[in-house]
Amino acid sequence: MKKIDIFFNRYIKGDRYLWAFITLLAIFSFLPVYSASTNLVTTYGGENTVFRYLLRHTIFLLVGFGILFFTQFINYKYFYRFSILTIPIILILLIFTINQGKELDGVNASRWLNIPIINISFQTSNIAGLVIFIYCARYLAIKNKEKIHFINSFFSLIFPIFFILGLIFPANGSTAVIVFISVLIILFIGGYPFTGIIGILFMGIISAGIYIYSVIKWGEKKPINRVYTWKNRIENFLNNESEENYQIKQSKIAIILGNKFGRGPGKSVLKAFLPQSSSDFIYAIIIEEYGSFGGIILLFIYILILLRIMVIATKVQNYFCTLLVISVGFPIINQSLINMGISVGLFPVTGQTLPLISAGGTSMWITFFSFGIILSVSRIIYDDSYYKNIEKRKKNHNEKYFST
Repeated sequence: MKKIDIFFNRYIKGDRYLWAFITLLAIFSFLPVYSASTNLVTTYGGENTVFRYLLRHTIFLLVGFGILFFTQFINYKYFYRFSILTIPIILILLIFTINQGKELDGVNASRWLNIPIINISFQTSNIAGLVIFIYCARYLAIKNKEKIHFINSFFSLIFPIFFILGLIFPANGSTAVIVFISVLIILFIGGYPFTGIIGILFMGIISAGIYIYSVIKWGEKKPINRVYTWKNRIENFLNNESEENYQIKQSKIAIILGNKFGRGPGKSVLKAFLPQSSSDFIYAIIIEEYGSFGGIILLFIYILILLRIMVIATKVQNYFCTLLVISVGFPIINQSLINMGISVGLFPVTGQTLPLISAGGTSMWITFFSFGIILSVSRIIYDDSYYKNIEKRKKNHNEKYFST
């Protein structure tokens, strides 16, 4: 036991409660992923087995914990520089991604980039979203003691955000909208003028409207053109006989069958009728197998994570760190609530996964990296030397952008 304590004290840094919640969700994820994978085996057959899907999920989680472990040791100052240095890189990746024009079995596949050697695909939009969040935190920290105006922040803040979102939107509209909403929340919390936020909101609506109108009026109706997909999804959401509404109906049936305490682990029936039972609709499978009681507990854990994020953000005596924790933490909770909302029919199908639970790669790793950033910041709360030297840090000219 003493060796275990030494190991945890030496290598597990930051908020222990957050570590516990992350580990708990990751371990629990094996049960619903294992159960839902039987549907994938039935659907795709071939060499695919339940063990293969479970092994794949295990590898993703292990890599994710590796990312989490190493990120916790990174000093928060590097994240300050991270966003501004990675903006050009993410722009190049997004431009390359959107210009691929890929179709895979007649379906849009222009949201992914493939790494040839290791044969892993990733969505550049997930990385771009995180870069935008950190960039917003950086800008608001710099302007902490200045009066921000819509005009003087246009080229340094608004233009980069719209440029990046403009590259994400055509191929992945739902992600662009969710990132945009998260940005507005971050700006509001960071003290950006409310009138400016309203202006940014209207700019986003008008820009999206012009793009959609232009595509419908003059564009070609191809699978890689997502405008018609969005149009169909909205119509499907309102049409009870549509295929996507059928998915939501099956999800609701799964929730009803789950009742209070569920049918039991692995005993889901509706997983055979939900094409995305291991990702988009995994929450419905969880409720069917563990009941509304299990679904509420899972929701409660995400709320506890939100509370820990708020505790860390308020305890740390550094304005940039406070904004950084909020900027990378709140979007995770937003994504969780959206995924749950889709399962119960509150939102149209958007393809958003349930963080740390759904089977997946890029989204899971970005979530682990985001939590690693939060743990990195939380480390300084438990570092006495930080508070002993905080006055000295304030006097350092190079730390002026990180002043409380």
